Amino acid sequence: MTRPVVAVVDAKTSGNVGTIARAMKNFGFRDLYLTDPPDLSRDSEAYGFAGQAREDVLPDAEVVDFDSLVENFHTVGFTAITNEDARKHTRWPYTTPEELRETLGEVDAPTCLVFGREAVGLHNEELERLDQVASIPASAEYPVMNLGQAATIALYELQELARDDTQLPEKERERAAEAEIERYYDHVDDFLDDIDYPEEKQAKTMRLVRRVLGRAHPTGREIATLHGILRRTENRLGDDATDN
Repeated sequence: MTRPVVAVVDAKTSGNVGTIARAMKNFGFRDLYLTDPPDLSRDSEAYGFAGQAREDVLPDAEVVDFDSLVENFHTVGFTAITNEDARKHTRWPYTTPEELRETLGEVDAPTCLVFGREAVGLHNEELERLDQVASIPASAEYPVMNLGQAATIALYELQELARDDTQLPEKERERAAEAEIERYYDHVDDFLDDIDYPEEKQAKTMRLVRRVLGRAHPTGREIATLHGILRRTENRLGDDATDN
């Protein structure tokens, strides 16, 4: 799959461009295109905000015109404000980043994610020329985000289209052997007897315990720890009974 590129149109603040470059580096995106960019010299805010992206993403950014983006890429423009129905086509239909991740993941095509200005975003005339419109779900009271913030959220949602791997280990979880889990259920059942738990409630309680652990997929160590808690409680109850 071709990794999407990112374009920023007419940003007014170099710090936002640096923030976007950093988010690109975080989530595996590499190629940054800029239309009418602000000052991006080495002593600008952009390099202060870019983190390690100051080493490649930001200095390698290419300045292009809007026509070049439209002519060379499948373009997806991001906007906070959408139309409510299909009577106006400029900002409708739109897709969320989550939906976009699914659809773009099925197509191998040169794709460009286009973000607009800090104050007004992409103009309608620009959105009309783009292939798709996307919008991040947000509070209806205040859906408009800072440019760098919006791009960071979108790139996070779309990172599976760009990054090769992450710093996180594989989320493999080895469930305890069923025999171990069953022994724990027996232990709980015996414990309820020992504390004179109401007999009419015991069967229901055991079903609840089974369902909770069934959803949790406990490891062997976790089951051993739960056994240990019951044993310490039993020992303490035994000590109290002896004292009395």
